[in-house]
Amino acid sequence: MPESRASHLSAVLALVGIAFIWAGGFPATKFCINAGLSVGAILSIRFVIGTAGLGLMLLLLGIPIRRRDALDGLWLGLVLAALFWLQTDGLRFTSTSKSGFITGLYVIFTPMVALLAGDRLRPSHGLGALVALLGLGLLVHESGSAWGGWNRGDTETLLAAVLCGFHIVMTSHFSRRSSGWVLAFAQVAVTGAISLAITLALPAPFGFQGAGPALARGGTWVALIFMGVLATTLAFYVQSTFQAQVGATECAIIFSSEPVWTAALAVSGWIPGIREHFSPLQLAGGGLILSANLLAELGPRLLRRVFPVETEETIG
Repeated sequence: MPESRASHLSAVLALVGIAFIWAGGFPATKFCINAGLSVGAILSIRFVIGTAGLGLMLLLLGIPIRRRDALDGLWLGLVLAALFWLQTDGLRFTSTSKSGFITGLYVIFTPMVALLAGDRLRPSHGLGALVALLGLGLLVHESGSAWGGWNRGDTETLLAAVLCGFHIVMTSHFSRRSSGWVLAFAQVAVTGAISLAITLALPAPFGFQGAGPALARGGTWVALIFMGVLATTLAFYVQSTFQAQVGATECAIIFSSEPVWTAALAVSGWIPGIREHFSPLQLAGGGLILSANLLAELGPRLLRRVFPVETEETIG
């Protein structure tokens, strides 16, 4: 396998792993909310842990922080802070799996943002996005409910999905010119600082007041450390580093597997207090999302084999 293809495959596999870790962040966040932690307390603790972990890595590796890298990370952090506040607050009103499914709509928003940024949209990626949209529609819909079961939390999560599209495209562009470590550290530090400042200013029960009983539970700290170390420190470094080798739309389709993993965790009952159920139609939607991922990755190669001359020029 040529080095460029091997590098691309490694990046894809790394991003798939991060999608699974991020999927675990949904039930972990819901667990903390059910335990009594406010949205601000969850985000402050999570991103302070993430900032400490990434800051330690920067020191150990002796990575310098250039002005351009820090500025790129600052812009990413502003988007990330808004994204996580919307998504986490939405989890107060919607289910774990539904939050994951609606967030997955960034697979549609990302190519729209990428086109505005001047990126090229491959036919296989566009088709994969449409298939993923159909799958997400089947997964989200609740027949017989008012507005299809849509609520305030779903609206907040949808807005977060739009911001996900911007964050993915911005990361793709910034990671080609800035250090992945610095990008990850800066955006996590900005999100942590914003979250901490807002939470300290909020009155009960939206701030840190009353968080003692929840923090006294060991399970709460397991969830917070998982989110801070794996879903933040590790995940944002991998995204900032490997996304440079994967297009923004392709990355979005890879990440569209995240709600499938979220659903699997939600129905498994592994997370205390979280046990959800799905209809056969919703399960079919999950299968469509996985098919979209395969289509995006394998589509260009299959077309080259069937139409080697034409696709060499049109697909590249």
